[in-house]
Amino acid sequence: MSFAPTERKGPMGPLSGVRVLDLSAYIAGPYGCSLLADQGAEVIKVEPPVGDNLRKYPSTLEAESRAFVGVNRSKWGMVLDLKQEADHAVLMRLVRDADVLVHNFRPGVPERLGIGFEQLALINPRLVYCSVTGYGGKGPLKAKAGYDQVLQTMTGMCSMQGKAGGPPEILYGSVVDYYASALVAGGVASALYEREKSGLGQHVGVSLLRAALTMQSARLIWAEGEPREVGRDMRSGGITGIHPTKSGYIYLSANTQHFWAALCAKTGLAEIAANERYDSVRKRAQHKDELVPKLREALAAHTALEWESIFGEEVPCAAARTVEDMFDNPQVQAEAMIATFEHPTLGSYRGFTRAVEFDRTPGPEPFAAPVLGQHTEALKTRVGQ
Repeated sequence: MSFAPTERKGPMGPLSGVRVLDLSAYIAGPYGCSLLADQGAEVIKVEPPVGDNLRKYPSTLEAESRAFVGVNRSKWGMVLDLKQEADHAVLMRLVRDADVLVHNFRPGVPERLGIGFEQLALINPRLVYCSVTGYGGKGPLKAKAGYDQVLQTMTGMCSMQGKAGGPPEILYGSVVDYYASALVAGGVASALYEREKSGLGQHVGVSLLRAALTMQSARLIWAEGEPREVGRDMRSGGITGIHPTKSGYIYLSANTQHFWAALCAKTGLAEIAANERYDSVRKRAQHKDELVPKLREALAAHTALEWESIFGEEVPCAAARTVEDMFDNPQVQAEAMIATFEHPTLGSYRGFTRAVEFDRTPGPEPFAAPVLGQHTEALKTRVGQ
């Protein structure tokens, strides 16, 4: 099965008519481009002959990397070796008609390849040019390769995630990469909006360092006169968190007095709710060693799913589920977040659809990530190769 690069099926999206060249690899840049594709943009993924490194990541799928397929939906795929004159010329023809180019080369590499911002701006002054780096384009670390968990560790996220007195802990799931991808999509969209007024493209810089620090804005405050090490933990104590039940685990949030009172009432601990020792989030955090054992003893009466039903809308909570549970979750289904895709080598698979809803311009139907070089010849023909 093969797909020719044609017009997208379905309604227009807010970015329909926008052409994006995705030269990036891994997650941050590619998924940022998928978010643009969700909104109707035509995205062409340009890979080197060896392919995006994410294709080589471990996967229980024999034909493809699960990560690559999940990150690169709704793109046409082509292979170009930019060190070869003929392929470089093809890219230049694509650049002339493109609105956006995204890459994650280290600073200096694009210029050596002849695809730096100033070089391409001479060909297409309206081009919005987005570079995704590890640490930014300046400073002593600008040439250093950046990776999600490296930046987590560097910026203090892991030390805050770990238990008090314990070792730092990684947040698995590439949270920095995915947040950076949202910054890519948002930054590109803003630059396209500004271009409508000025008629000119510009360079948009996104870095994993900037993304990791942005995610910690609530912690990243140091008031004059404060010591170096102050309380920056945003967690509100032992009550709000994950607790064991008769079967399974449940997350509870009881930061407001209203939710705290409801939690106590539902678990048969009304006398605790009336105790002035526990009548604020700070007090409950201070006395967590007294409160948590009582709460967990009460929670042992029912399973996590039963408690979820008992608490209903009165106590913010969720029974701990697996990722697999999300495919058929009623709320996920109601929001049409999962669709069935047809892939040349995987056949049918179910996957995520789009991250943002637009009521008037919902955007065209998503489609499967390309196999390596799937649309190379068709795209070369389109640009006159």
